[in-house]
Amino acid sequence: MLKEGDFIEIDYTGRLKDDGFVFDTTVEKTAKEQGMEGHRYGPVVVCIGQGNVLPGLEKKLVGKEPGKTYLIDLRPEEAFGKKDAKLIQLINTAKFKKDKIEPVPGMQVNVDGNMGIVRTVAGGRTMVDFNHPLSSREIVYEVSIKRLVTDDLEKASNYLKHFIGDVELSLNEGRLSVTIPQKMPQELAKMLGEKVKAVIPAIKEVNFMEKSTAPADITQSAGLNSS
Repeated sequence: MLKEGDFIEIDYTGRLKDDGFVFDTTVEKTAKEQGMEGHRYGPVVVCIGQGNVLPGLEKKLVGKEPGKTYLIDLRPEEAFGKKDAKLIQLINTAKFKKDKIEPVPGMQVNVDGNMGIVRTVAGGRTMVDFNHPLSSREIVYEVSIKRLVTDDLEKASNYLKHFIGDVELSLNEGRLSVTIPQKMPQELAKMLGEKVKAVIPAIKEVNFMEKSTAPADITQSAGLNSS
């Protein structure tokens, strides 16, 4: 039975419960059927409880078994939340036209760093909905749990991928070396190192090293020790 903190490889497809619309999938065949090409599809490795998927979905993965496929229903409050009236705002249309934007219903707009959807345009006012597009919708996830991931290096690789993408790794006697394309701020390196050690107890030390052909540069970067 799966528990919080387990690493698992999964395939999943998320649909709206009422009309079956697919809004997310890792399955290439499903993506092609839905016209969702242009993205790399395939199983993903997630750590239960680390926010790699929706928290509501994570909770319902606990107690499930590897090697099985499940249909998991999520209520709005377990998925993208209920629609909040406070996040629907009337904005002076002139604000958009000043930026040479002609708002129309359905358009996605950025207002002071917040993304929203234009709902109506009338009387010099534009109604913008800043709720998540899938708020107040019931959804269904079909999740195929491929396997339980037990290799610590594979765990670390997939965990770090959520933060910094694909990187080169090596693990020796609890010491994880991470080769990154460019120098990382020491505070970020320390934070990521602590996260890795928290979710993978067998890893006791994490070092981030800048990729370089110059030994001096590598030695200097190796000083980014998270312990």
